[in-house]
Amino acid sequence: MQFSPTNGDFTFVSSTEAEELSGTIDAPDIKLNMASDGGKDPYATTFLRQRGYGWLLEVEEDDSEETKPLLEELDIDLKDIYYKIRCVLMPMPSLGFNRQVVRDNPDFWGPLAVVLLFSMISIYGQFRVVSWIVTIWIFGSLTIFLLARVLGGEVSYGQVLGVIGYSLLPLIVISPLLLVIGGFDVVATLIKLCGVFWAAYSAASLLVGDEFKTKKPLLIYPIFLLYIYFLSLYTGV
Repeated sequence: MQFSPTNGDFTFVSSTEAEELSGTIDAPDIKLNMASDGGKDPYATTFLRQRGYGWLLEVEEDDSEETKPLLEELDIDLKDIYYKIRCVLMPMPSLGFNRQVVRDNPDFWGPLAVVLLFSMISIYGQFRVVSWIVTIWIFGSLTIFLLARVLGGEVSYGQVLGVIGYSLLPLIVISPLLLVIGGFDVVATLIKLCGVFWAAYSAASLLVGDEFKTKKPLLIYPIFLLYIYFLSLYTGV
């Protein structure tokens, strides 16, 4: 039984016919395109991309941008902090400082540095009050913020936190004087009162705006008590 070859099948020839056959076979021109944008991806690349692992094949390009300074990365502006410190230490309008910057452009690092400096000074008296000073700053500012919002003020918690923190500077200024004249009770008491009034005035003049109208004392009094408590943590009274 014989099978005749069809199209696509191999055809066997006799040895006599094979002797007359001759020729050459040209090698096919095969080009490999491993990762070109226009051609198809190789099997491994296609497999990974279909399975959602194409990110493994991504190559990060070198960042040509210059590395930013650390202060800029942390959003710390030393000139702005120094200007705000001057605004708090010299709250008189006649000096010409734009004191609303302390409220309208709040930051975190400046007030935190002031609070930590006040805490470091307080270590001289008693170490345990350091954590309390930071806690009272955070939660005391929250109390003032909630009270201001209830009274109709348009302030944010960040603004209150910054103003209360910066306004601790007067208490830092009077602390060396208290160490020098601590033996004179009357003079020390007057300096303490001046420091508390100075700090409370700096904070209240920024936080208590015209929108409070007749309700200003309701916010000024808690601010005054807050700085009295700050001073008591320092003096131990």
